[in-house]
Amino acid sequence: MFKKVLIANRGEIALRVIRACRELELATVSVHSEVDRHALHVKFADESVCIGPGPSKQSYLNIPAIISAAEITGADAVHPGYGFLAENAEFAEVCEKCGLGWIGPPPSLMRLMGDKVRARAAMADVGVPILPGTGVVQSEKEALAAADRIGFPLIIKAAAGGGGRGMKIVEGHERLGQLLATAQAEAQAAFGNPDVYMERYLTRPRHIEMQVIADKHGAAAHLGERECSIQRRHQKLVEEAPSPALTDAQRERLGRISVKAIREMGYHNVGTLEFLLDEERGEFYFMEMNTRIQVEHTVTEMVTGLDLVREQILLAVGEKLSFGGILRPRGHAIELRINAEDPSTFAPSPGKITALHVPGGLGVRVDTHVYDQYVVPPHYDSLIAKLIVHAADRRGAIRRLKRCLDEFVVEGIKTNLEFHARLLEHPDFLEGRLDTHFLARMALSSSRKNGTQEERVNDAVQPTGPVGTQVRR
Repeated sequence: MFKKVLIANRGEIALRVIRACRELELATVSVHSEVDRHALHVKFADESVCIGPGPSKQSYLNIPAIISAAEITGADAVHPGYGFLAENAEFAEVCEKCGLGWIGPPPSLMRLMGDKVRARAAMADVGVPILPGTGVVQSEKEALAAADRIGFPLIIKAAAGGGGRGMKIVEGHERLGQLLATAQAEAQAAFGNPDVYMERYLTRPRHIEMQVIADKHGAAAHLGERECSIQRRHQKLVEEAPSPALTDAQRERLGRISVKAIREMGYHNVGTLEFLLDEERGEFYFMEMNTRIQVEHTVTEMVTGLDLVREQILLAVGEKLSFGGILRPRGHAIELRINAEDPSTFAPSPGKITALHVPGGLGVRVDTHVYDQYVVPPHYDSLIAKLIVHAADRRGAIRRLKRCLDEFVVEGIKTNLEFHARLLEHPDFLEGRLDTHFLARMALSSSRKNGTQEERVNDAVQPTGPVGTQVRR
């Protein structure tokens, strides 16, 4: 077993890892930027090290500084959390070369899954269905030839990243060259790699992801699926488990495909395979794999009772899976991401929190790193809390969420709490009639009404036309 774990992250995920380590009686080291010196992950860790100024590139993305922090504190393992360096294969390799335990999957598989073109090919090789698409496309001539084969509409995606950056939807030949060049430029700016690829675009898919887990001894399992279709600009907003759309037969098939894939790849630790569901045809298509803990891992924990971060740590030291067979989900869990942002413009709203009260009670969990008088810095993601509830069924979970939103108080900054309250009243959401364009479609409908921009945005979050908010994937 490790003795001391350095958490290469901040915010609520850093606190989440500290809690799991404490329950395993492991010492913890937090790293922090200068602006995070009063953050809770700094206060609750056994030791802390400042690794640079506020901007991420100078602190939380500074690999030499993080490795130095591990060396001077005597940490023997690193947990990357999510975001920042969590899916950076180079960082994982550096940790291992420096004799640090890496709490995650093998760096070679991180590198493979980090390249979306290679990941598609690898999944196809092990029998996972993929959408018709291409390898890396570099010229307009290549793109036009591929488009004739794939058909329109199609989507251009960055090979080295996600989150909507470098992603363009193309309706016809006319703008293909222009959008290809724009996507390449965005991919270069966001990921330092201009490579893009194309695939068929589904107009109303559902976003379904499967939580997988495997040990170093060949045992692998899935922990059920999560529905993540409520999103804005390819950024998830609401997640739930299980999906209200899947039949038992679809659930069994998706689980079987996912487990077979990670077994044949030699994957170990936790991971998530993300799929698009064409509901009309009942077909799943692989989209990408996340080789880390997910923001929304909490809903899987709520329906399975399994501590996924604890499992990550134990699997990293070579322990076997702590359970046998399949953990069947119990009840229904939903997570809402609470952001510090202006509900009218969706711009971040940093500043001091002057009053805070979080909900509680049976079946309620709030993962947050903020507190009364905490100053939300402008340098990082606007996520300030995750509200997760569990109930016997989906209707019960929604009712519990409504009650919790009535209790949730954040003053001094703007948040998206009111938006969530309105979303929970929307009849399509209540009936589980979802797809990835749900919020964008409602916003477009509302934007055609008369009124100022602010009025149109406000209309878009009414029950007849909600619009989402940009959050971490």
